[in-house]
Formats: sequence, structure tokens, C-alpha cells
Amino acid sequence: MTAPTATLPPAGMPGLDPGWSRLVVVEGTDGVPRTWHVLDNGTPDPVGTLLCVHGNPTWSYLWRGMLAAAPPGWRVIAPDQLGMGYSERLTAPRRLADRVADLRALTDVLGVAGPVVTVGHDWGGAVTLGWALAAGTQLRGVVLANTAVAQPPGDHGPALIRLATLPALRDAVCVCTPTFVRAATALTRPALPAGIRDAFAAPYGSASRRRSVGDFVADIPFAPNHPSRRALEAIAAGVGSIDVPALLLWGPRDPVFGQRYLRDLLQRLPNADLHRYEGASHLLPEDAPEYAAAVARWVADLGAGPDVVADKSTPPRRVSRTTPQGPTPEPASRHTLWSALERRADDPSPAVVEVGGLRVSWEALARRVQELAVGLAAAGVRPGHRVALLVPPSAELTAAVYAVWRAGGVVVLADKGLGLSGMGRALRSANIDHVIGSAPGLAAAALMRLPGTRFAAGPVNELVLRALGTTARLVDLARRGGSGSGPARQLPPEPGQEDDCTVVFTSGATGPAKGVVYRHRQVEAQLELLRLTYRLTPQDRFVAAFAPFALLGPALGVSTAVPDIDVTKPGSLTATDLADAVAAVDATVVFASPAALRTVTRTADDLSDAGRKALGTVRLLVSAGAPVPASLLLALGPVLPAAEAHTPYGMTEVLPVTDISLAEIQQAGSGDGVCVGRPLPGVEVCISAISATGAADGTLASTDGVTGEVVVRAAHVKDRYDALWSTERASSRDRGWHRTGDVGHLDDAGRLWVEGRLLHVVTTADGVVTPVPVEQRVERLDSVAAAAVVGVGPPRSQVVVLVVVPSSPSAGSPLASGELAGAVRGVAGVEVAAVLVRPELPLDIRHASKVDRQRLARWATQVLQGRAGRGRPVRWTGRRAR
Repeated sequence: MTAPTATLPPAGMPGLDPGWSRLVVVEGTDGVPRTWHVLDNGTPDPVGTLLCVHGNPTWSYLWRGMLAAAPPGWRVIAPDQLGMGYSERLTAPRRLADRVADLRALTDVLGVAGPVVTVGHDWGGAVTLGWALAAGTQLRGVVLANTAVAQPPGDHGPALIRLATLPALRDAVCVCTPTFVRAATALTRPALPAGIRDAFAAPYGSASRRRSVGDFVADIPFAPNHPSRRALEAIAAGVGSIDVPALLLWGPRDPVFGQRYLRDLLQRLPNADLHRYEGASHLLPEDAPEYAAAVARWVADLGAGPDVVADKSTPPRRVSRTTPQGPTPEPASRHTLWSALERRADDPSPAVVEVGGLRVSWEALARRVQELAVGLAAAGVRPGHRVALLVPPSAELTAAVYAVWRAGGVVVLADKGLGLSGMGRALRSANIDHVIGSAPGLAAAALMRLPGTRFAAGPVNELVLRALGTTARLVDLARRGGSGSGPARQLPPEPGQEDDCTVVFTSGATGPAKGVVYRHRQVEAQLELLRLTYRLTPQDRFVAAFAPFALLGPALGVSTAVPDIDVTKPGSLTATDLADAVAAVDATVVFASPAALRTVTRTADDLSDAGRKALGTVRLLVSAGAPVPASLLLALGPVLPAAEAHTPYGMTEVLPVTDISLAEIQQAGSGDGVCVGRPLPGVEVCISAISATGAADGTLASTDGVTGEVVVRAAHVKDRYDALWSTERASSRDRGWHRTGDVGHLDDAGRLWVEGRLLHVVTTADGVVTPVPVEQRVERLDSVAAAAVVGVGPPRSQVVVLVVVPSSPSAGSPLASGELAGAVRGVAGVEVAAVLVRPELPLDIRHASKVDRQRLARWATQVLQGRAGRGRPVRWTGRRAR
């Protein structure tokens, strides 16, 4: 039987430059010449080569984005494997070892001498790794996307693929029909345009051209005696010996290669950089086309020397290779997160008080943390293990957090405000090893399909324990930790300053929630700065009505009261709730979000005399999480008459950066943006000016009056984004500095004014417009309760649209009345294309303070196109652009 010969792809395929295609004749290991179709950007005298290999049932078309985004001076070669794409068809199956040898023969003919970075997807990952193992000094790096080299223990392989390997079904779906071919592109999210789907299927238009599709499936070595099993096992065993940088790119929605395969690769390549493209599925290069630019940056960094900021996103159980960010002087004596517990281990006074619940003394908390740390270690929690905490704010949660830290584990915290699906995405991205949860938390862990062993916090009966697959209760672990003897009773070694401490998540207000990793030294530096800034002493006691601060009391050595509310719903805190919490510990300090404080002011008239008296003892009010207007702080004056009001500025990645009191806000007066004060001791703030394209590409400077991205350096800046190499690379591209994504300027007094998010800057034909100054001017109108600026149109040609909430309810059209629109335009200070009205603005869930301008921009675009009205708003799906 004669196999179809190799051909060039037909013209007109989307994104495919015909100049890249070439046919190459290569003599195989069996002595038979075969013709390959290869995409080759033909870079003369290249500094290196990217060798990109596809899997089944795609072809080199998968790598067209990589060819288009090639790093300067690099050659990109993407062959169609024999029998696939437009390469010569085969008359017999090719095994894995044959394909590795085929690739080596091809690169020899093409004159690939090195340095080489291999890029593999699906079965192309195993083929490129096989090539890499024999490459020697040619190999410079390895890039893998949604692939596998082994079945993890207890795993039987992807169900969809195992089903396709059944001979009768394999012939039906892989060869006789294009079902398997078409199914590959059906996995993408969002769906691919028809032209691209057709381009992927084009080489496989007949059964004779699909034969190798079936052969590829048949070559998956599930069975121990499979002909390719030994070759794959040799590749899997050799991966750990690859001593070059590696980059893993992953689509977590892949139904073929799930999280377990990523975990396996991370164990084999423990120093690999990793970027998860949230929302992407199996065909990652299609779902996340930005991968090509990320690979280009990563490859360019390989030759840039040690000073380049590369990934600081290390996999679990490993210490980051990178050096610390910013100034990190070693303290004379280290103050650990549990030092205050050890100092106050004989103190019977309350450490944590649940209003309406438990009162736990310092003595009892210190003992429980030590016993639980021993118990967790005995139950399998090892240094570096990641432990997700799904427990409501409480004394139980506090003890669990400090016990995990003391055992050397890494605490992983995700806000309930992300919603069940958002929490699931966040926690699965963190690659957790264990889960500690209340009964509802453990049930949620099951619904979220979280991996790891389960430990129950609080009262959980035996039936629920078994149903939820729980290993043990925390109370039992603490009992064992307190009653054991010898090594079983010993505390684990203390984690070091450079060990990972915690993973927390951003609010998701401007995209999928990002994991943020802190080492112990960074959290310790944050606590020291909080002590210094707010003059906290052991004589202080605080109410933690702001979730991020609910766990910091023991580390600060300050007694803490947790209000009898769900602190993940800040707007539920009433004045009476706050007074009860203050009275519970005679609090001197209150931490609360702006949303909580707004409710406190609205319900202040309900306070009893005893409540007013209790609130009168508070010396300090700290509000964070979103901009805090002076009007809100002024309104709180009668409620907290002795409290000095402060609002720190910062974000999940670094808090605090600056601080400002109410008196300083009043002194600063009105200006362009929100004045957030001067940088705190040890914190440096610079501005990277914005260009006409909306990019913050200006040199870092502290010149006053320049608007740009706010960039921060400090000892307590986050260590890295977790499993987000590309995001971390962009945010830390200025070595030692963190790019916040906020825009603002410094004034001549050194104060920072925040003008919005870089993502929300409007790029008009006349220049950039930052949203907050315009919104502030409009919100001074009596007729406007709230306002938001959005840009509509293509970049650099956008128009400014103002979405306002009228002070008086109105009905009917989403277009503002002529009177209201005229008033808005009169004070905006910029040219306004349209004024739209809504009954409310969409806010983030965590703080109920940050306007979701991306949603508003989509809605405004539809309104102006006549596709949405105020009475029938566009459905908010929660999906966000990457």
C-alpha cells in the first residue's frame, strides 16, 4: 500500500504564513527516506532554536502563534510528526521510541546545533523530552504544555483517552470518521472560530489521512506490556536528570490531563517555572494565545544573566531560587509568628474572644497550638505542605493557622466572597496537600474536588466524618499531640525565614483571583511595620472586623475579638455588633473595612448607652480594603469619639504601603484622585509614567506630578504570584520592585494620590484619562450618588462614558436626561461621549467597595449599540477576560 505523500498546506489558513512552510526529506532509522512538512521561520544565524512538537490529533498549525512571536534572533521549527498534518503518511504504526528517533534525524538534517529549547504539547511533550534527554549540551530549556510522561500512582489514565483506545471504538472515532479530530478543537474555551477549527481538521479529510490519528491513540502505553511502555518509563525516569530551566504552561480545565498530571510533572521537575492559564482547557495554545509572548520572555531571560527577574513562582514544597526583594536586614533576634504565644504561655487573660462564643486565654491558645502542631505533624503534615483552611473566623481557625505554621506547613486561605466556583479554582491552583475544614467547609471541599487529606475542625459526628472522607478531628490530633511521649511529643523543627508561610488570594475584582505567596520573613516584616505604624503594644486589644486582620492578633501579641457576624460579609456589621465586640475585650483598636463602617454609621442610632460608652474607649480606627472617603470617617466621629481614624493603602501583594489620618486627609484637600498619604518607614514608592497606549513603560521615578503606575519596594512585599510565572515576571520586571496595577501620582509633599487601576485607564485620541479624578468631580453633584468612568471603543480611540447612579430614583431609558447629562459634562473636566444611568454600580464581593468597571464597560458598549437597556441589563456571568 502506498501512503499519501507530503504536501504544503493550502493557502488562506488563518494566522499561517505560507512562507513558513517547507518540505524536508529525512532518512529514517529504518533507512527509508520520508518527507516532513515543517514550519520554520528561517531566522539566519540564529542565537538558538525553539523546537515545537504537537500531539494528537493536531499538527504544526498549533504553533503558529509561537512562530509569529519568536524571540529576537531565535529560529522556530515546528514539524508535523510523520503521518500527521501535511507530512508523509505511513503504512505502519510508529512507536514512541521511533518518533523520538525521527525527531532527532529531522533536527540533524535541519542543522539544529543548539542552544535548543524544546516546546511540547500533549504527546509531543513525551517526544520532545525523549529528544531532550539525548541532546546533551545542545539543550538550553524545556517548555511543556498540558502533557504527561507517566500515570500517577493509582491513576488509570484519562477516561476519554482510555475509551478511545478500545479497538472498535478507536477505528470508528479516530480513523473512519473525523470525530476524534473534531473533538480536540471542541475542548477549547471559548469556542474557536470556524475557520481555525477547519484548519486543524484540514489535513485529516479522509480515512487514509487519519490512520496515524488512530495509531497515535493505540500507542498510548496504558498496559504494562505495551510496546511503548519501556520507552515512556525511560523518559519519565530521565526527566529528573534534565538540568536545564523548565517552564510548565497549564490549562486547568483540561479533561484529558488534569491536575494530577501537573503534580506529577512538578515532582519530576521541582524547579520548573509554572503558569496556569485559568479557564484554559486542553488546547492551551489556542485557549491562551498569550502563551507565545510568555515563552518568548522566558527564553529571552535564559540568556540575560542572573540579574534578570525571572519566575519566583516555585512549586510546592520547594524554596524559591530567587533572592529576596528589597531591603531584608536580618534582625538581631527573630520574632516568629508564634513568639508572642510563647511569651504569654502562662497568661490567663483572653487571647481570642468570639462574641457570643468561646473565650480562649493566651495560656490555652499556646498549649493548643503546640499540641495541634505535634498532632498535625504525626498525621502527615510535612514542612512545605500546603494546608487549605475552610473554617469560619473563630478561635478554632486561629489555633489551626498557628499550628500549621508551627508544624512548618503553608497556610492557604481563600475568601468565601469568591463564591464556591471561584474558591474551587483558587484552591485547586494552589496544589494543596491537606484540608482543614468545619463540616460545611469539608462538604465544600468535596464539591470543589479538592485534593489532599481531610481534618475536621469543630464538632463533626462520625457519620459526617466518614461521608466526607475525613482522616481525623483536630481535637483528637491535639489530644494525641498532648499525650504522646518521646519523638511523638516533640515539636517539629521551626520553619526558617525563607520558607513559604502562606498563600492568600486577591479579590478577583479585575480578573480571576491570583494566589499570592509570602515567606515567613515577609509576614514577620509586615507585622513589625504594623506594630510601628499603629504603636501597638501588649496592652492594646483589637476588634478584627476586617477578615485579613482577624488572624493577626496572636502574632502581634494583641488580644482579639471577632464580632458575631460573617466577617466575609463586611456590610453586615452593625454599630451594636461593633460595640458588643469592643466591650468583649475592652478594645482599644478597631480594624474594619469601609463597607462595614458604612453600615455602622447607618445603624448608630440603635446604640444603647452601654454601647456608646464601650465605643468611646477606642483610641484607633483603621479601615482598609478600598478607598475610604473623608465623609465616612467624619460620620464615624460621633460613634467613635476618642478614635484617631487612619486608612492604610495597600493590596493583597503588599499591605501597608502608606498611611493617612483623617486630619491629614483634610489637610491635603481635594485633588486628582484619593490621597493615601506618605510611604511608611522602609517603604519606597515610585511612579512609572503611562504612555499614550495606556502602558506604564516609563522609567521609575519619584518626580511629583507624574501620573503612572504605582511601583513599590519593601521588605514585606509578597514573594511571588503562585503558579503564575508570566504575571510574576511582569509585576517584578523592575528587580526588587512590585508593580501594583494602580495608577496615581506623588505630590510635592511626597504624598501618594491614587487615580484608579491601570486596567481601567481610558486611552482616547487626545491622551489617557484616569477614572477616579473624573468620578470625584462628578460625585460632587447633588444629583449624583455614585459615578464610574469607562472607556468604549478600540484602544487609543476610546471615548469616555460616565455611568452614574442618580440621587433620586429614575425609570426608563439607560440614557441620562438632558439636564443630568449636561450637569455631568459640565464638571467632568474631560470630553464625555455619553452619560448612562443605573440604579446601582456592580461592586466586588470581598469589600463591596470596588466598582467592576470591566462589567460596566461591556454593559455600556451594549447600551450604545442598542443591544441592552436599563430595564433588561446584560446578564453578568462572572467570566472575565484573561
